[in-house]
Amino acid sequence: MTESTDHSRQLVRALTVVPAAAVILANIIGTGVFVKARVMTCNVGSPEMVLFVWFVAGLLTLAGALVYAELGAMMPRSGGEFHFIGAAFGRRWAFLYGWTRTIALGASGAAVSIIFVIFLNDLTGGALPPWAIQILPVVTIAVATAINFASVRSSGRTATLLTMVKVAMVLVVGLGAFLLADGSWGNFSMSGAGGTCEGVPESAKLGLRGFGAALLGALWGYNGWSVIASVGGEIKNPARTLPRALIGGTLTVIALYMMINAAYYYVLTPLEVASVPESSTVAREAAIRFFGPGFAALMSAGLMISAYGTLHTTLLTGPRIPFAIARAGLFPSRLGFISAAGVPIVAVLVIGIWSAVLAASGTFDILTDMYIFILWVFFGMNGAALIILRRRSPDANRPYRVWGYPYVPVAFLFVTVYLLVNTLVATPMRALAGLGLIVVGLPIYEYFNRRGKHEPLNWLDDEQHDS
Repeated sequence: MTESTDHSRQLVRALTVVPAAAVILANIIGTGVFVKARVMTCNVGSPEMVLFVWFVAGLLTLAGALVYAELGAMMPRSGGEFHFIGAAFGRRWAFLYGWTRTIALGASGAAVSIIFVIFLNDLTGGALPPWAIQILPVVTIAVATAINFASVRSSGRTATLLTMVKVAMVLVVGLGAFLLADGSWGNFSMSGAGGTCEGVPESAKLGLRGFGAALLGALWGYNGWSVIASVGGEIKNPARTLPRALIGGTLTVIALYMMINAAYYYVLTPLEVASVPESSTVAREAAIRFFGPGFAALMSAGLMISAYGTLHTTLLTGPRIPFAIARAGLFPSRLGFISAAGVPIVAVLVIGIWSAVLAASGTFDILTDMYIFILWVFFGMNGAALIILRRRSPDANRPYRVWGYPYVPVAFLFVTVYLLVNTLVATPMRALAGLGLIVVGLPIYEYFNRRGKHEPLNWLDDEQHDS
C-alpha cells in the first residue's frame, strides 16, 4: 500500500511541529470558548465549578491526545484513525469510520461557513441582504477549498496565521480583563443560579445532570484535537512531531481556556454571565466592559476569522480520510489522485462540494446533530485500539508510548462510554440516527470490497510509514 496514485507522486512530509500544532489549535479554538460560559454557569452554578469542569474536560482531552500520539507515531499515514481502527478491528470497521466521517465532514464545513457569514453580518451591522447570507457560505467554502489545493506546507502556513489571530483574540480578552477592567475577585464566590439562563432547560441545571451537561459543553469546546492524525502522511519526522504537536497543542488550549474563563468572572458577576442573551456572547459582553462598545465590531471580526480557521483546517485534514479509503480500494480510485503539489485535490474538491451543497440546502443540521455521537463512538474505538494493539502486537514499532498506560486510555474509554450513554438517554433520536448512518455504510462497504482490486492491508507494516 502506498500513499500515491502512481510511483511518481507522493504526499509530501512538510508539516513541522509549529504548523502541526497550529492545525490543532485552529481547529479547537472556535466559538465554544466565547459562548459556553453562560450555559455552563447555569449548569453548575458557580465560577469555581465552571473552571473545574473546564479543567477536567482539558485533562480528558489530554488523555485522548496521548492515545492518539502513540497511535499516530506508530502509523503516521493519511487518514489516521482509518488505519488505527483497521489495525485493531479490521477492514470493515475502518471503512465504517471513514464513511461516516466523510459524510459528516460536509456538515461540519457547512456549519462553520454559515457561522462565518453570521459574524460577517454582525460586523456590517446587519447590512447583508438575504440573498448574500444564502450565497456567501458557498463562496467561503469555494475560497477555502481553492486555498487547500496548494501544497500542505502552504496550507500549514495559512493555518499558523489563522491560529495566531485566534490566540491573539483569546489573549486580548483574557489579559485585557485583568489589566484594564475594574473587576473583582469577589465574583468567584458568588452564584449564577438565579440568572435568566435563556434556552437552558431546568433538567440541565445543577446537580449531577448539570455537571454532565457542563462537561459535554466543555468537551465540545475542546473538540478538534484529533484532526492532526488525518494528515499523518504529511508530517515531517512524525515520531517526534506528532506527539509534540498533540501534547503541546492540547496543553496550550487548556491554559488559554482556563485564563479566558477566569477573565469572564473577574469582569462579570456569575449572575450577569448566566443572564447574557443567546444572541450575544460572554466574551463580547466582558470585552465591552473594558474596551467600550466600539470593541464589538472587532470582536465580530475575530469570531469571523476564528470560524474561517476551523473551516480551513476541516478542508485541510478532512479530505485525507476519503483519500486513504480510496487508496485501500474501498472508494472510487480518483479520490486517491495526488496533484503535482503533493495534495489529494480530488478528495479536497469532493469534500468542498459536499460542504457547499449542505450549506446551500440548509440540510446540514441533522448531520450536525448526529456528528458528536458518531465522533465519540470512534474515539472510543481508537482508545480501545491502543489497548488491543499493545496486547496483540507488543513488539511493534512505538516511537512514543502513552504516559500512564493503562490508566490514561482506560480513563479516556470511561469518559467515552459515559458520553455515549448520556447521549442515548438525553437525545435518543440523535444517537439512533448516528448509529443508522454507520449501518448504512455496511452495504456500501460490501459493494466496494467485492468490486475493488486491492491487496490485504498490512496495517503495522513499518515500510508504509515513509510512503
